Amino acid sequence: MKINLSGHHVEITEGIETIVTSKFQKVGTHYPDLMELTVIVKVDRHEHSVEVSTQYQGASMSATATDKDMYAAIQSTAKKLEAALSKRKGSLLADRNDKPLGEVDNTVTNDNLTEESAEFLDEAANY
Repeated sequence: MKINLSGHHVEITEGIETIVTSKFQKVGTHYPDLMELTVIVKVDRHEHSVEVSTQYQGASMSATATDKDMYAAIQSTAKKLEAALSKRKGSLLADRNDKPLGEVDNTVTNDNLTEESAEFLDEAANY
């Protein structure tokens, strides 16, 4: 997995780079389809924020965290990204995606229909 790391109002030191790499490599091991991450580290008025964005299974995913400590912000962002990826993976694996789009549930019978709806269906069939 490729990690693009950039800083805004902060110099990217070797320590920050190793922490970002280690935290997001763990996320990469859980989601091998993840090819690239863009990580932006910012400092604004003594608040450290980390923003991560990526593409996963056809969807754009992003996570942002802010903290007074840079390393806590990195950890929180990694957790948020993993939660977002987990949600996306779960929605892709859900049973509702197994049915083709045109499939209709045919469990409704004419016995369950009221007279008005049955007449409407007969008129629609004759149209």
